[in-house]
Amino acid sequence: MVPRVHVEVASLKSCVQRLAPSGGGGGANSLFGMGNPLLDICAVVDKDFLDKYSLKPNDQILAEAKHKELFEELVKKFKVEYHAGGATQNSIKIAQWMIQEPHKVGTFFGCIGKDKFGEILKEKAEEVHVDAHYYEQDEEPTGTCAACITGDNRSLVANLAAANCYKKDKHLDLEENWKLVEKAKVYYIAGFFLTVSLESILKVAKHASENNKLFCMNLSAPFICQFFKDNLMQVMPYVDVLFGNETEATAFAKEQDFDTKDIKEIARKAQALPKDNKKRQRVVVITQGKDETIETFPVVKTDPKYIVDTNGAGDAFVGGFLSELVQEKPLDQCVKAAHYAANVIIQRAGCSFPEKPDFK
Repeated sequence: MVPRVHVEVASLKSCVQRLAPSGGGGGANSLFGMGNPLLDICAVVDKDFLDKYSLKPNDQILAEAKHKELFEELVKKFKVEYHAGGATQNSIKIAQWMIQEPHKVGTFFGCIGKDKFGEILKEKAEEVHVDAHYYEQDEEPTGTCAACITGDNRSLVANLAAANCYKKDKHLDLEENWKLVEKAKVYYIAGFFLTVSLESILKVAKHASENNKLFCMNLSAPFICQFFKDNLMQVMPYVDVLFGNETEATAFAKEQDFDTKDIKEIARKAQALPKDNKKRQRVVVITQGKDETIETFPVVKTDPKYIVDTNGAGDAFVGGFLSELVQEKPLDQCVKAAHYAANVIIQRAGCSFPEKPDFK
């Protein structure tokens, strides 16, 4: 079952309505994302393969030296599927899938290598109609995420590689690229990118704030809240919509000395943090478990036997939410779309989806 969601909201409806004077939502390049692009390489493997690389059947790790040969071997020995991945890119492609037409509503920036996997990643982004403009360099190979599937288990091994090499001055600052940033009305960057290019995030976030556009961010992982909190708090004044799950929110509260573990109170305190654009209050969206909250939205119930893979559910939730937000829909519709998208994704391997959504 997709988790319940608690939304601490001044009024997202008023947030969205403020976009209306600048023109209709959902047009080409109206949604902008920037993050760590990874080529997801999915394959059903055997226990010997897991043992060879000391992998647990169900786990998420960063690649180490001992995993150097894993990615090539996966491609050579098993039947693989490729998908355009990485947290932010996943959310942008889900939003595009939910919207369907026009194509290229979502723009995505990130860094890849000049190699075979980079070419495949470009093809896969094009297939899902995302307008991806990658910074291509030859110092590091394209980032990859191996999804090693055994039965109902899924062991993920991520090698960020080129994703760590994004350069503001060599890509974001270029006139043709910055024009794409300026075209957008809604911006989304996952917290993971705080480890790569804080200056790029700040440039985009300040542009959004100064032009009364919506800037959205995700806490992404407890380690972001803990070890990159200074970077996170430099961006926080520009955040209009903050996403996170219960675990991330708890870690964030601890690092910010909120002195509470109550999710409702954490959301309120996060909402009350200093904000640059005073025209709208911050909206905090925290997905959580079974506990009731002030504002609870109905969830889509899924028979456990149909749940294939819960990885990517969080990215899909955000993507569904953004698909309605960029079309200037009300809060309840944004959350409804978020739940729908997450429910579809957990019934499929990887962050993949059918040709068209069945959402109204």
